[in-house]
Amino acid sequence: MSKFKICIIEDEDSIREVISEDLVDAGFEVVSFSNGSDCIKYLESSLFDICVVDIRLPDIDGLNLIRIIKERIPRVGILTMTAYGSIDTAVEAMRLGAFNYITKPFSSDELILNINKLIEFKNLKSQCEIIEKSNLERYSFESYIGVSDFTEHLRNLMKIASQSNSPVLITGETGTGKELVANIIHFNSPRRNKPFVKLSCAILPRETFESELFGHVKGAFTGAIKDRVGKLEEANGGTLFLDDVDDIPLDLQVKLLRFLQEGEIQKIGSNKTIQVDVRVISATKKNLLTLSEKGLFRDDLYYRLNVLPIHILPIRDRIEDIPPLFQHFVEYFGKGRIKIEQEVFLELQNYEWRGNIREIKNLAERLVILNQTGVINVGSLPTEIIKKNSRKQDNLENQSLKKYLSQIEKELLVKTLEETNYNQTKTAEKLKIPLNTLRSKLKKYGINL
Repeated sequence: MSKFKICIIEDEDSIREVISEDLVDAGFEVVSFSNGSDCIKYLESSLFDICVVDIRLPDIDGLNLIRIIKERIPRVGILTMTAYGSIDTAVEAMRLGAFNYITKPFSSDELILNINKLIEFKNLKSQCEIIEKSNLERYSFESYIGVSDFTEHLRNLMKIASQSNSPVLITGETGTGKELVANIIHFNSPRRNKPFVKLSCAILPRETFESELFGHVKGAFTGAIKDRVGKLEEANGGTLFLDDVDDIPLDLQVKLLRFLQEGEIQKIGSNKTIQVDVRVISATKKNLLTLSEKGLFRDDLYYRLNVLPIHILPIRDRIEDIPPLFQHFVEYFGKGRIKIEQEVFLELQNYEWRGNIREIKNLAERLVILNQTGVINVGSLPTEIIKKNSRKQDNLENQSLKKYLSQIEKELLVKTLEETNYNQTKTAEKLKIPLNTLRSKLKKYGINL
């Protein structure tokens, strides 16, 4: 492991020599200068990890030197040395990017302690940057895989949503990638370095839901032996993802609505309000508007959550996305060692995929595990896919033209309703038919809203 390279700028020879000796003895590589001008020249030919700068120098102001160093080596760590009377200047140096300051006179132990703290800080910062880069790659807009017009439209919606703080409501069938969309929005937003907290509303018992979301104080109820931070407070500064938001109990929906309106929460057992800055992204596979009309979901909460709606089409309505998705998962699980014959993609595109992307992923994993030839062909596919495709083809061949057209019309109605979040007026406009005609067709095909 290479030594940390430290640069010392101190005009007093005795102090500079003592500091240099102490740091060399501690295992560091050291260069030193008596003025700022020589240090600046050195920057043109070499780099260093840490700079220990005296605020008062004979030829250049210490603050200006810090500015120059930071411009040329942004990642360098800076520790300033100052006399007691110039502490205000040292604080200003920290605003410019210095890590800390030490006042003269100081001991060798104090200096090395501050150097080690600075190294620890630099290492931690590097780790955070690695994680941030990993998240940006993992949750890039292109990480939602597909080549269809819809997928391109979805990416554009995610780009727009990522630059807003408004609530987002993601709708779509099970397995369409709603959580992935939420992650992509968060990790491409200004909140990317703050928490992304998920709350799965469907799996929480009613009696613990309020505590989980809002937190509680010690003694608030039997078993509350200590304070608890709720998910909203945990997500402060970042994003809260409410999965299956339709499962939030009705009596708690008003508290969530209050937070969305006021930006404050109240823990169970406390009269104190806490200000929190959280962006809320919700997801559901159900039609919240229909639930609100039936009194099963608060309509005011629905409208507050639905500021930026994103509806994800099922994979069967964008079959162009099936081949690249399957290819991606096979490469992921097979580590690039398994080929796929083209006929396989045709069979996959004829299948219904009620489990959507999740079902495609599970199939790819299964086929990779079972594969012994290095090639996936039609014979590799499970019998349920081949049989359903065969029955689908037989049905098409045996149907009359009238029945076939009726089936297409029904599928188009359902698809358009999903695209408009089940708004009948918008659906009629998109299909270019009168609203009364749309309602009669919905009744004809037994589509209940």
